[in-house]
Amino acid sequence: MPLRCVVLDDYQNVATGLADWSPLKDTVEVVSLREHLDNEAELAAALASADFVVTLRERVPFPASLLARLPRLKLLVASGMRNSVIDYAAAKAHGVTVCGTASSSAPPVELTWALLLGLARGIVEESNSLRGGGPWQRTVGADLHGRTLGLLGLGKIGSRVAQVGLAFGMRVTAWSQNLTQERADEVGVQLAPSKEELLADSDFVSVHLALGDRTRGLLGPAELALLKPTAYLINTSRAAIVDQDALLAALHEGRIAGAGLDVFDTEPLPADHPMRTAPRLLATPHLGYVSRANYATYYGQAVENIQAYLAGSPVRQLP
Repeated sequence: MPLRCVVLDDYQNVATGLADWSPLKDTVEVVSLREHLDNEAELAAALASADFVVTLRERVPFPASLLARLPRLKLLVASGMRNSVIDYAAAKAHGVTVCGTASSSAPPVELTWALLLGLARGIVEESNSLRGGGPWQRTVGADLHGRTLGLLGLGKIGSRVAQVGLAFGMRVTAWSQNLTQERADEVGVQLAPSKEELLADSDFVSVHLALGDRTRGLLGPAELALLKPTAYLINTSRAAIVDQDALLAALHEGRIAGAGLDVFDTEPLPADHPMRTAPRLLATPHLGYVSRANYATYYGQAVENIQAYLAGSPVRQLP
């Protein structure tokens, strides 16, 4: 029986086209699944014959219970070099090697600004109105030049978002639990005295933090209440950093001008999820990392990871 590789969540059906899988053609059969599977029994059945699995970002958890149902699995390739939904100890116990890939921070930076600009200038509303024969000019855009952009997190992504904000002529401030004055000076932004002061002072707030015990629920009802009624909140990081019920309430009650979201508490978002119909919301289906260049890296390095494993010398091992 030939070795088999299953690629999960290939929504756009591009996994085999954006990378060269030919080095594996004589030894590995590659199958991509376009539909998301979130039921463990369905996953176990779909992956029962897989020697290798390529999973995209953190869409599919691999807990001990699932790994125990995949005795044939030898190698799990995750895109990116960090994945919080894989049980690494269980993988090791079951003899499964876990490897990652490189991932560019440029695409999520670009999407952050797409959401921010889309909100500020009412792009979707104006486009829909124009194409639907509606009124000529419905909205009055929010200015960026001279306004304050508050960043929660100043890592690789946050710092690049900051550079764009500075180029627009914005005043940029930043805060995180570990952010130092030295790092803020290095990026050329102001260090906010506190999270609360950043929220109260900003016209746009963008979240760029990793999800962990200290950041889960970081923005709850009290924090969201500090935002100006004219302020916008952007989250392309992780949904759980922001209290989703509190955010929905703020949007419905008009306590903030709007929100731009690329991440949700459940993904894919159920058809009846309240975020699908929330007012003042510009939302995208977790597209932050979805770009041709990033996908070419993910799948190209997945091929390299499989080749290296077959050669007995795994590369880019996680964690």
